[in-house]
Amino acid sequence: MSVLRHAPCAFIGISGYDYASWRGRFYPPGLPPRRWLEYASRRFNSIELNGTFYSLKSPAVFERWASAAPAHGFVFAIKGGRFITHNLKLRNAEASLGNFFASGVLALGTKTGPFLWQLPGTYRFDADRLDAFMRLLPRTSSDAEAVARWHDDRLRRGALLEASARVRYRHAFEVRHPSYFQPEFYALLREHQCGFVIADTAGKFPYSEEVTADFVYVRLHGSTELYASGYSDAELDAWAGKIAAWRDPARGGRDVYVYFDNDAKVHAPFDAARLAERVGVVAAVS
Repeated sequence: MSVLRHAPCAFIGISGYDYASWRGRFYPPGLPPRRWLEYASRRFNSIELNGTFYSLKSPAVFERWASAAPAHGFVFAIKGGRFITHNLKLRNAEASLGNFFASGVLALGTKTGPFLWQLPGTYRFDADRLDAFMRLLPRTSSDAEAVARWHDDRLRRGALLEASARVRYRHAFEVRHPSYFQPEFYALLREHQCGFVIADTAGKFPYSEEVTADFVYVRLHGSTELYASGYSDAELDAWAGKIAAWRDPARGGRDVYVYFDNDAKVHAPFDAARLAERVGVVAAVS
């Protein structure tokens, strides 16, 4: 099994990559959409897959994603399905978790980064429900194989039940209701070794920089306008300083994952590149 690394790493990238409005601004005008992931994954060392939030994919889709990305030095973050987080609100989730992990996730192998579970802003903190859900989450690809076998007949495009590599799994929670921003929730995350997502939402939702696991997960949705505003040099300098502190071995030496979700006006890829340069992150090219 692949064990989490040596020196603390920083992964800086974009939330999603399939944006038509990026053609001609980030993507070269003549580059076909089928090659956008190949292009983006050679400019960043991580990309957050957000299509997995909206619908179940197929093993073939995950295999294409894995083959398009560089062989080494690159990981995907995978956003958990909204049917689990928003429809079920984490209750009675065994079959749906099975569908999610059997839908092709196991094909990512060593390119598997953290899993993001984003809860709706209308959903209040419920310690028992969260505790039960966190206990279901697989912590290794071997665990995920077992969870994948819970799948039901909603998987209509095949089920992948065998992992392509033995790796450890990490999970992070992005919450928005004010009731989560308190010690009991942070303690629950620490108990289950899950990350608290530090989310900059232009003031729309509460904000905290609580660190609850051996990694830090950051989502930058825009500092002044949700999904639309870019980050200034001073703001990026500040984030670079925070990343350095989180990675500092004297302070715990945590890996850091940062994703820019201010995609509406094509700020995300350029802001990600500017922050990566400040942090010294070099994208994989192979």
